[in-house]
Amino acid sequence: MISVDQIIHAKWLIPVIPENKVLENHAIAMMDGKIVDIQPSADITMQYQSSDVVRLDQHALIPGLINAHTHSPMNMMRGIADDLPLMDWLNNHIWPVEQKWVNENFTKAGSLLAFAEMIRGGTTCFNDMYFYPEITAHAAAQTGIRACIGMIFIDFPSNWAKDSDEYFEKGLQLHDQLSHHPLIQFSFAPHAPYTVSNEPFQKILTLSNQMELPIHIHIHETQDEIKQSQDQYKQRPIERLDAMNLLSPSLIAVHMTHTSQHEMETFARKGAHVVHCPESNQKLASGYCQVAELLDLGVNVALGTDGAASNNDLDMIGEMRSAAYMAKNVKNDPSVLPASQVLSMATINGAKALGLESEIGSLEIGKYADITAIDLSHIETQPVYNPISQIVYAATRNQVTDVWVAGKQLLSQRHLLTLNEKEIIEESQNWRDKILQG
Repeated sequence: MISVDQIIHAKWLIPVIPENKVLENHAIAMMDGKIVDIQPSADITMQYQSSDVVRLDQHALIPGLINAHTHSPMNMMRGIADDLPLMDWLNNHIWPVEQKWVNENFTKAGSLLAFAEMIRGGTTCFNDMYFYPEITAHAAAQTGIRACIGMIFIDFPSNWAKDSDEYFEKGLQLHDQLSHHPLIQFSFAPHAPYTVSNEPFQKILTLSNQMELPIHIHIHETQDEIKQSQDQYKQRPIERLDAMNLLSPSLIAVHMTHTSQHEMETFARKGAHVVHCPESNQKLASGYCQVAELLDLGVNVALGTDGAASNNDLDMIGEMRSAAYMAKNVKNDPSVLPASQVLSMATINGAKALGLESEIGSLEIGKYADITAIDLSHIETQPVYNPISQIVYAATRNQVTDVWVAGKQLLSQRHLLTLNEKEIIEESQNWRDKILQG
């Protein structure tokens, strides 16, 4: 018998690779944070032993969900300015609140609130873009959730950095400090084409190439953004980025609404990644991403929630359903974006966008044990004919019971193991009171 750290038995195991495959009555053996074997439960029992055996007889195991675009500290602004178009929302509500209130304490409180929500919803990895990234990074490392932290850049000063040099200096200093942490990755995170000028873009491109780090950016989020670019630069945003050689397999482009066929073909040819945020785009009436066309062209499309200030949640299970429904409606074709494909968007496609596909995103031997367990015994998900369809079209995040990141359990039977739920709620309410009082 081979001794391992933990064994998880489950009714269904959905590896994602290969897509649309379901293994019934299987188990995972884990050692040193990684998956060492996946076999039928009876075979695992005969070959492996562990002092920690988990039996989930009504559950489906899936790879941990990957939220490929977040602004985690903005959880502290959930619901603060709803039902507004993007530029009004940003200029007249969000940015003034940020200027007055965002500091280290705000960032930590918002990040912890976001981590708690994401873990309880089955998310094990998130790709973040926000001020005070060092606070979010250290909090994520302490919590045990996997993170890709954006080294934020924006042309104008913020509470975090006074000028261009300080944005770069602080971001690179954080990278140097945590670049070897097993759960923390980094990207360059220029906010958007309308907030970043050409010179910083060129510097980001040079550093990205030298350091082999991705570039995470909002692009083509609204028609206003496109018009502004045409007025200022005489180019659409994608055309401008392409002229600066920014379109490459290193680019993670978020939103990508209002794109032409030529622009989508250019993205495919250059190997850039897209992150689809269906609920945020719908709520802000920003437009829709042509997911089906991008996928047909071979573009890797991942899934993100955006921040809780514009969504208003970090619910990746809900986001999968919204993505599937939106794609079907946009194409007027119910066969577009089936459940198995949208699950891939929320897992392995996100891993590919972050350059982590060899480590996470699917349940395979040798990969990290980033695992989410979903209880399908609820009345709302009975009877179960196809567990993949049931997860995407019927389940809710409240059915996520257990979560592991690199073999460490962060959620057990809905209880957070590395975060204090009561303290997080109290701190959130304290910040609400401060902001309301002005």
